[in-house]
Amino acid sequence: MKNVWLSMEHQSILWCNQLAVQVAHTLLSMIDPVDRQPFSSSQKRIFMLANMLQSAAPQSLSWMDRVTGSQSSKFLGSDTRVANELQRNNSISCPASVQWTSDGLEKDLHIQSNLVTVLAMDGRRRWLDIQKLGLNGRGHFVFVTNLAPCSGVRIHLWPEKHRSSIQNEVPASKKIVEVTSKMVEIPAGPAPKQVEPGSQTEQPPPSAFLLLSPEEMSGFRFMTVSVASRPTISGRPPPAASMAVGQFFNPAEGTRALSVGRIARSSYDPEEIFLKEDHPLALTLSFSVSLGLLPVLFSLRTAGCGIKNIGDQMEADKNNLCKLRCFPPVALAWDSVSGLHIIPNIYSETVVVDSSPAIWDTHHEAERTTVLVLADPHCSYKVSLRASLGAATSRFFLLYSSEILGFMVAVILFGLMRQSSAWERDSSVPSILSAIETNLKLPSPLMFLCFTPILLFLAFLFFTTKQNPRFGTFLFVTIICYIVANGFTILLILSSKLIVYVAALLHVFIKRRWQSWEDSTQSPFIRQFLALSFSFQTLKIVQMIKNNPSIVVAFATIPLVCFVHPALGLGVLLLSHSFHAHSALCSFLAASFRNIAHNKDQHKSKMVNNPILLSKSKQDVMEQILPMDDSPTAAKSFTDSQLEVFDCRHGIMILHLLAMLMFAPSLIAWIQRIGMGQNFPWFVDSTLCVGVILHGLFGSQPTATCISFKFPGRRGHEVGLSFLYLLGGYYSFVSSMALAPYRALYAIAIIGFICCMSRILEIRGKVRGDISSRKRHWHRH
Repeated sequence: MKNVWLSMEHQSILWCNQLAVQVAHTLLSMIDPVDRQPFSSSQKRIFMLANMLQSAAPQSLSWMDRVTGSQSSKFLGSDTRVANELQRNNSISCPASVQWTSDGLEKDLHIQSNLVTVLAMDGRRRWLDIQKLGLNGRGHFVFVTNLAPCSGVRIHLWPEKHRSSIQNEVPASKKIVEVTSKMVEIPAGPAPKQVEPGSQTEQPPPSAFLLLSPEEMSGFRFMTVSVASRPTISGRPPPAASMAVGQFFNPAEGTRALSVGRIARSSYDPEEIFLKEDHPLALTLSFSVSLGLLPVLFSLRTAGCGIKNIGDQMEADKNNLCKLRCFPPVALAWDSVSGLHIIPNIYSETVVVDSSPAIWDTHHEAERTTVLVLADPHCSYKVSLRASLGAATSRFFLLYSSEILGFMVAVILFGLMRQSSAWERDSSVPSILSAIETNLKLPSPLMFLCFTPILLFLAFLFFTTKQNPRFGTFLFVTIICYIVANGFTILLILSSKLIVYVAALLHVFIKRRWQSWEDSTQSPFIRQFLALSFSFQTLKIVQMIKNNPSIVVAFATIPLVCFVHPALGLGVLLLSHSFHAHSALCSFLAASFRNIAHNKDQHKSKMVNNPILLSKSKQDVMEQILPMDDSPTAAKSFTDSQLEVFDCRHGIMILHLLAMLMFAPSLIAWIQRIGMGQNFPWFVDSTLCVGVILHGLFGSQPTATCISFKFPGRRGHEVGLSFLYLLGGYYSFVSSMALAPYRALYAIAIIGFICCMSRILEIRGKVRGDISSRKRHWHRH
């Protein structure tokens, strides 16, 4: 935005003074000076808004490839008369108070080279022959300065040159055209410091630039650059330094096209460009990949400025001497989505734009970035370009974090599908980690679970939208996000599994030590305390809570998600999953320890040929730790069944943890608003969380896979919970590609409601006696 030059979020717009001042000036400019009322025509208001808020840089850069001109013209197509009138009224570049006369200028200078330089406010007018200096393809003109347009410098186009300046006053006023209005003011870097009064200072950074194409100079023979005299105001010193440089150049000589391969290779082998003296003032770098996705570290080092090296001391002071002769370079990065980014005093800077390529509703131009570098032709430079992997990584996660989160939900749903399918086929249930590893195998699982939804999504885009991203970039970014999501999911599973295993080991160890100490102690106080705790556990209400934990969880979580905040209810549900997973893992570890001890005893008895009998107290300790014992006729051992329970609970816990993370930003905002008035959660959020809770209550056990449906028209073929997980994973995958990962909650909630209804129908069928249970037994004993 004009006079703002900053990117900001929705909170910064409330206190940004630059934005507030520009908006205030814009509102004032919408008042008609005739009747002092707002313009009645909507076309006039739109034009004023575009003229005041939109920078003139896009129009000035319209000669560059892939850079569009002003977008305000599309709003004025229906009323060309009003547009022409407004543009004609706004073409007056300088107010009457700063109008110059030719008599005020001193002796004119005639520039014979294609480069014009101004080092002081000397009050002179410089003549440039457009036809002579624009030969050999050098038909474009660029001009940079730190002088203020109108008051410091003015530029005119002349059809012919008159000998007398007096004759130019009246008749030539109808022929000459002033192009000062096309100068674009840009944010300048810090002004150079003057070491001592009267000493030479470094060249100041540019604060405005002008680009003229051959079409804009067509029909004119001469160009004049008029510089005002140095102001002499009492009490105020003159500017420390003045600078203006103009050049006729050929854009093809300063254009460099960088492909994706060259940019990626520059991460370890920097791309270098050497600019000799008298190089084009404007260097155009065309990147085939958006710098919003792959930022580039841009380094521009001064190599020389026409000074011959004389000794080491001269070499050490070369940069300082060159700063006295050449102005600091400026970079203008243009992106079709985020607009213009201006970087003053660019010597070493990471160039990045606020663009989001490879999104489903972006067009092809968003995948390219054009950088225009304005560097002084008096100096030679060594330009180094290197892809910044650190900035690219942080930028990647900033752009696609929501997509990665949605893919993580899809990965867990596909893993649960693998577990439910194993249970339905009456085979061993794999862990959620093994299920994810199986889904990543090539070719069948990965093609079926990853590429199939991508193709379906692209087919949907092809028939519903007009602007689609490039297939290659979209496919590459999507696959990278899916692989990263699998990696994050595996790390999350491993870290949570480590925590649960450590807690279970400590629990089993402490419980065994406690029971051993309990059997050996003879203190009556300890005996009485243990008897009291045992009597407390035999209470009817305690037994009811232990036998019906789902009811307790439902009464604790549903009111929280409906009346307080959804994240709090899901947090309680996670605690319930953690408790059940911990209990199952403790049983598995205790049984494993007992089997290890039993095998050691058998091995010792064989070694000494004398059976070793365990003491009765030791057997009692083990039996107290384990709820049941294995039987020789059991279909599956107790340890295997408990491990399967843990694996299923663990997968559901990770899924609901990701669901809770989607409400984390809302929870933080809710905590910040405590004490300022609270509202009930939205009905949609509460409904979705209730469905997630029902999924945790009725779908967390593998026995929930008894849910089965028959496809219409296919006799005898039933699908179970694994099919629902497959559909939910597909829906989450497609929603993530559309940057709407919250829609994955819809899939989880629908699965939860289906599990609840199936459980209710199963109970009613058992009561009536017309449905037999199809549950697979965990452990026969």
